Amino acid sequence: MFYWFLKTIVIGPIIKLLFRPWVEGEDNIPDEGAAIFASNHLSFSDSIFLPLVVSRRVTFLAKSDYFTGRGIKGRLTAAFFKGVGQLPVDRSGGKASNAALSSGLKVLRRGELLGIYPEGTRSPDGRLYRGRTGVARMALEGKVTVIPVAMIGTDKAQPTGKVIPRIMRVGVRVGKPLDFSRYEGMEDDRFVLRSITDEIMYELMLLSGQEYVDMYATSMKDRLVSAARAKARELQDAAKPGSAAPELEEALDAAEGKPRASASSDPTPKSSDVDADDEGDNEGDEGDGPVVAAS
Repeated sequence: MFYWFLKTIVIGPIIKLLFRPWVEGEDNIPDEGAAIFASNHLSFSDSIFLPLVVSRRVTFLAKSDYFTGRGIKGRLTAAFFKGVGQLPVDRSGGKASNAALSSGLKVLRRGELLGIYPEGTRSPDGRLYRGRTGVARMALEGKVTVIPVAMIGTDKAQPTGKVIPRIMRVGVRVGKPLDFSRYEGMEDDRFVLRSITDEIMYELMLLSGQEYVDMYATSMKDRLVSAARAKARELQDAAKPGSAAPELEEALDAAEGKPRASASSDPTPKSSDVDADDEGDNEGDEGDGPVVAAS
């Protein structure tokens, strides 16, 4: 009930009026039945704009931190996510990954729509990164189609670290449903899961027009943060006592998890950046907004 109250009466009308979101491929959204929305992830606001353009309810799996915060902000955040029916997920791996899978399957078995960000976290530089195979496992075990969805311009409207978004038009491009029933019964085959995931990411690349990088976004973020920390130390050593260097503040911000990367970052993954097997990995948005189905 609270979900529809926010969408149709409180938040939805205001956002539609200000941002005038456009949508392409609306005919590809099923009127009924379960399906997975697999989306690229550019901004926290992706999980707001996507449900707005879909007449049916979309459920996201949100990281558990959103439900355990302290203080006024933490309690308000928890109340919001609980109110809109999002599901808390522990993404620490192992049994936690299985729990996330189980939560997602419950949504699908109710015949509802589940939203997933296969990259596992927001893109650090606007490019499209390697997908996690949790989306493939859910599709096979849930026996549902996967609908690729490309968010357009949300990173410009609300870049990482910016609380108040910039008023501008954003878009949602919905692709044709992908049917993986030919792989039925092969959900334990990691090569099949990887093949399915790569096919989904290829469709997202075509829909979004993003450059594809064959490494995990989390690996790129770690690389950027390491580089920022090194720069911060270098600037700290060079700075005179009592002086304030804007470059130092920027580097320190990046070292704290707010990397400011350019599209010219080296896209070539090192061998340590790519896991040989991420079977069953169902990470959602890491430190961002709503995950698979909310970060």
